[in-house]
Amino acid sequence: MPAKLSVNLNAVAMLRNRRDLPWPSVEALGRIALKSGASGLTVHPRPDQRHIRFSDLPVVRNLIDDEFPKAEFNIEGYPTEEFLELCAGAAPEQVTLVPDDPAQATSDHGWDFRKHQAFLTDAVARLKTMGCRVSLFADGDGDTQAVEIAKAVGADRIELYTGPYGGCFDAPERAGPFLEALGRTADAALAIGLAVNAGHDLTVENLPDLVKRIPQLAEVSIGHGLIADALEYGMAETVRRFRRACGQAI
Repeated sequence: MPAKLSVNLNAVAMLRNRRDLPWPSVEALGRIALKSGASGLTVHPRPDQRHIRFSDLPVVRNLIDDEFPKAEFNIEGYPTEEFLELCAGAAPEQVTLVPDDPAQATSDHGWDFRKHQAFLTDAVARLKTMGCRVSLFADGDGDTQAVEIAKAVGADRIELYTGPYGGCFDAPERAGPFLEALGRTADAALAIGLAVNAGHDLTVENLPDLVKRIPQLAEVSIGHGLIADALEYGMAETVRRFRRACGQAI
């Protein structure tokens, strides 16, 4: 089955937040994405609310529940007490835990699973009591022991950090080693029963090779590149383009 597409709405919210105005609408663009075949919506509510605001969470939850009940809500974030309480209120189908410092502009590395094993075990257990599937952001560097720890802490999935692979956009001949390392990490995860997601700097151009190397990829979560393309092609056509890049029949 081709990888599902979850549309990350943070860049929409960031543009909205530049002015004290209600547009562009996170809800309206999320609706267009889901109407166009996206399987879900992703948000990353940071503590300073510079992108998605906490008040956006019930709006996205209600959009999915009322109009697209087969879609999934994925919330990303660092598992502070405040974040876990937000998840309890929003009841996402999936929570993706990332090791971001609050001041980071964007996620740029996976968890150090050895260092944070106990911390993650506690956070994952709490999320499981809420009925959430849990995915952990992981460096796609081929470290099979790290993947085993991710399984041991109770995660259902890992999300491969694809930043180094996506960073080869201007020199695609350099992408091969990064792609193979991602593939080895995915192979190790799948072999022990973890499903595999991926995200960061994925584009229509680099997605096909990723899904070819990892044919069992469950989901890609894409924000910046997708929203950038939507400025040129419109949200509906952009979602269709990314779905085709995932190998989905349109």
